[in-house]
Amino acid sequence: MDPLYQISVTCACCETSFKTSRVRPSLKRAIRSDSDFCSYFKSVNPDFYVVRVCPFCGFASTESFAERLNANQKAAYYEKIGNHWAAKDYGGERTEREALECYKLSLLTAQTVDESIRVIAGILHHIAWLYRYQGNHEQENRFLTFALDAYIKVFETERNSVSNARLMYLIGELNRRLNRYHEAVRWFGRVINDKKIMDAGMIRASREMWQKLREDMSSGGLELPEEMSQNGA
Repeated sequence: MDPLYQISVTCACCETSFKTSRVRPSLKRAIRSDSDFCSYFKSVNPDFYVVRVCPFCGFASTESFAERLNANQKAAYYEKIGNHWAAKDYGGERTEREALECYKLSLLTAQTVDESIRVIAGILHHIAWLYRYQGNHEQENRFLTFALDAYIKVFETERNSVSNARLMYLIGELNRRLNRYHEAVRWFGRVINDKKIMDAGMIRASREMWQKLREDMSSGGLELPEEMSQNGA
């Protein structure tokens, strides 16, 4: 059985219908995941097919994008991208390189139409994962840094969001991966100690990473931050 199947999508920009591929639900189970939710799959990676690229105008979106564009957004898109688009169809099977092209195109699209910072943060994080699959640590860390900055902006603008615990955990985890240990400790500590947070999974994950940070900093001869010295979390 072909692991891919096609769906019809209507472009939010040029309003033309086109086909794009998805991975069958039965094949979407990850064999393992990293601590920042990057998943690994036995065969086809569903993340390669998250971005839908219109072959007619190049508008590249995910399901998280707004369903409709206003006239100003369309004009901005055509001026910066659409009018320069050389028709290309990403609707079939994608290589790792093509998946990366699709994500970068969706990043440009999101920035051009002023999509939400939460959507942009997710795209940046996914691009970092694609570089991680390739073993390109320099580019992975570059995009993790971009994603981290975007996630912090999300936290600052959506402070009352119900998904704050996961967001705060992610900010802590990306800081840890970028060796910003003291910042990581601060964010994990906020998840652990905020009595309003009821997300047991994120509290547990933050405790686990807190302990890993303690071990890594101690073994590396680094001075522990004051809150880590005083609090066993």
